[in-house]
Amino acid sequence: MNKNKGSQIGAIICFVVSVLMISCQKEQQGTLENDQAPTPLLLKIPPHFPRPIEMPDNPLTVEGVHLGRQLFYDPLLSANMQVSCASCHHQERAFADGVALTAAGVSGKKLERHSPTLINLAWADQGFFWDGGAKNLESQAFGPLTHADEMGMSLATLANRLMASELYVNLFQQAFNEKPSAQGAAKALAQFQRTLISASSRYDSYRSGQNMQALTASEQRGMHLVIQKCGGCHRGELFTDNAFHNNGIDDDFTDDSNEWIHRGRYRISFNPGDLGAFKTPTLRNITRSAPYMHDGRFTSLDQVLQHYRSGIKHSPVTDRLLYDQNENPGIAMSDGEMNDIKSFLEALTDEIFLNETNFSNPNKNENRKK
Repeated sequence: MNKNKGSQIGAIICFVVSVLMISCQKEQQGTLENDQAPTPLLLKIPPHFPRPIEMPDNPLTVEGVHLGRQLFYDPLLSANMQVSCASCHHQERAFADGVALTAAGVSGKKLERHSPTLINLAWADQGFFWDGGAKNLESQAFGPLTHADEMGMSLATLANRLMASELYVNLFQQAFNEKPSAQGAAKALAQFQRTLISASSRYDSYRSGQNMQALTASEQRGMHLVIQKCGGCHRGELFTDNAFHNNGIDDDFTDDSNEWIHRGRYRISFNPGDLGAFKTPTLRNITRSAPYMHDGRFTSLDQVLQHYRSGIKHSPVTDRLLYDQNENPGIAMSDGEMNDIKSFLEALTDEIFLNETNFSNPNKNENRKK
């Protein structure tokens, strides 16, 4: 054999072996070859909104959001393949579910807490779940995925199911240039949920100056009353401080069952001042997201307002924002003021958000290839 030719063949063999080794390494690391980088996605932020929280470890991309939306509506993520994220988060109800305590999970047992709305989560920066037990949306996803009464999934089983789907192999490659995994699924779900922006209510038209006739006189009075009487917690354009408050619905916090779930934020912080404190929900789309409170105990806004007017229970940890100047619990409201507040809350309903097709089930009228 010609020496130069032998050297060329040897070089080619070395090159092929190197490529195979790199390929094997990438395979072991869970990555796939993809020449096209994901497309960055910029959220459309209304001028009167604050800046959203930056997430450099999981930047939004068109492909990541698309994957997250697909996963959100897919019962493949549950142990019995019958429960999806959307089973407890219905778009027409502002991504709540309309029941106090759902039993829609794989076990059929009632949960201990009400399914929260999913609105403007790109601004949430103080933890998720009613007690803030998850630091971010990515870690939050593992709660319902693995909970025995919700989706009941093993993360290893989830990864295997996704790997067995040609659809998801392709979508994960496009979104993350990697093989399907539980961690990637959590990142994609978080991306999709951060796009769930509600900012197109009649209030927003008024607030942005697009239509100064968008609110009636009663609604304008109600707007000022909400700022005055409710703004301590339901503040700003998000109508929430994303913080945790004891709002006086209970005064006994000795129940230590079910991993202290009834003790509110205290089970996470171990701060005695956090006993019975739960996360402030947004007021946006509130007329579509009944029932109310962390356990869904109030079925109507009348009950909610009546609670704040005369039903607050005094305890050492009841939030001081709920007391008057004479240290009496309760927020003074006349019947007329309550009606004006309810009128304004209706003006926070965002029909565009509730019907946005980019948020809806992508498979509703499609036959999917698995």
